[in-house]
Parts: sequence; C-alpha cells; structure tokens
Amino acid sequence: MEQARPALRRTLTFIAALSLAACGSEQPIPGGATQAAADHAAGQGAGQGEATTPPAAPTGPVRRILAFGDSLFAGYNVPKDQSYPAELERALRADGIDAQVTNAGVSGDTSAAGRQRFAFTLKSMEHKPDLLILELGGNDLLRGLSPEQTRANLAAIIEAAQAQDIPVLLMGLAAPANFGGEYVSAFDAVYPSLAKQYDIPLIANWVSSVEARPELRQQDRIHPTEEGIDLLVASTSERVEAALAR
Repeated sequence: MEQARPALRRTLTFIAALSLAACGSEQPIPGGATQAAADHAAGQGAGQGEATTPPAAPTGPVRRILAFGDSLFAGYNVPKDQSYPAELERALRADGIDAQVTNAGVSGDTSAAGRQRFAFTLKSMEHKPDLLILELGGNDLLRGLSPEQTRANLAAIIEAAQAQDIPVLLMGLAAPANFGGEYVSAFDAVYPSLAKQYDIPLIANWVSSVEARPELRQQDRIHPTEEGIDLLVASTSERVEAALAR
C-alpha cells in the first residue's frame, strides 16, 4: 500500500486496531516452515547436540507460481528477498518442490488496478504459470469501495486466468466490524462466493495469523514484519502445495 497521507494513515490505524474482530486465526502448519525458520531450528538443534534432517532437494518439474496482489505480496518496507512470495518459494523448495514464485505485487493496487494490469503481467512472463495466487481487495477496503466492484474485478481476473487454463488460489480478507454490519457482510462474502462460483480453493482471511500478534506487524499496524511474513508462509504454504497438486 502507498505511503499513507495523514487522513489515510488515521484510517489505516483504526482499521488495523479493529482487525481483531475479523475471522479467527488459522493454526500454523508445521510442514510449511520457511527456510529461515528451518535454519534457526537447525542452529538450536546443533547447539543441543541433536541430529537435524536437511531440507529435501527439489525434485520433479519446475512449478511456476504467479503471486499477484498488492503491498502484502510486494513486501512493503521489508527486503524484496523476504517478501511473502520469496519466503514462500524457499518454503516450497525446502519441501522438495522445484518452485519458482514470481512476485507481481504492487503496493497501493486496488482490485481495479490489478484487473487492468493482469493481462500485461501474463504476457510478460516467459512461461505460463502453473498456479495464480490472487491477493487483492485490501486497498478497496481501506478506500471504502463497493464490495460489488471488488467482486467484479476479482471475477474478471479469475476468468482471464481460467481462460488460459491457469489454476487459481484465492487469498481472502475480512472487513473490521466498525465498517458497519451491512458493509462487513457484503465484503466478507466476496471471497467465498467467488471460490464457490469458480470452483477454486480459498484461504479465508489469510492474514489472520498475525492480526492478534501486534509484535508481528509494522508501525502502521497493517503490514507484517519479516517475522510476521514467516508466520504467514507457515500458515499457508500447505494450502499452496495442495493447490499445486490440484
């Protein structure tokens, strides 16, 4: 998301402060640990004289993943090589999958902006991706845009991907309760309804694992820290692997 102006920053702050009202946290998936976490664990084990098992070497065909979203994928205020797509690639490779994850996150993108650039993004890729991970809607929420518009834009992206036989994994979000019951209900329904209509897997409120952990969020209280990204990868990588297998 773009550097917030004063008014927008106030909006960001109260939204994040109320994010605990969103969907409950998902349980971290042990098999989805990132390479950084694995290295840390290996160091601890070595210090205790315990034997450690090295990560599996990637096998099989290259699995190309397009991570298409906003600042949550772009890696706001963290090194590019520690963004969610970069850490996800390391986690998948540590699990033996020869993954190549392309980071197509653009900070500040709304679903409409993503819709406009999606076709160009696909054309710019040397190989068609084996999986599209679609993560948009957070900036729509911050701007109070119509959930119907968000749904229409995400639907257009999904349809464009499916027209090229590209499987889609949808990353959902949840609206804070103080947006009002009507808006919250409409926004929260966007992602499950799309998943049902297009028969695609959904990770509901995919950032929920860091929402209740303020120490894993940056000063804006929205974007995850590097450690928060590690937790997000750990709590979602198994679902990504399942989507690849699907």
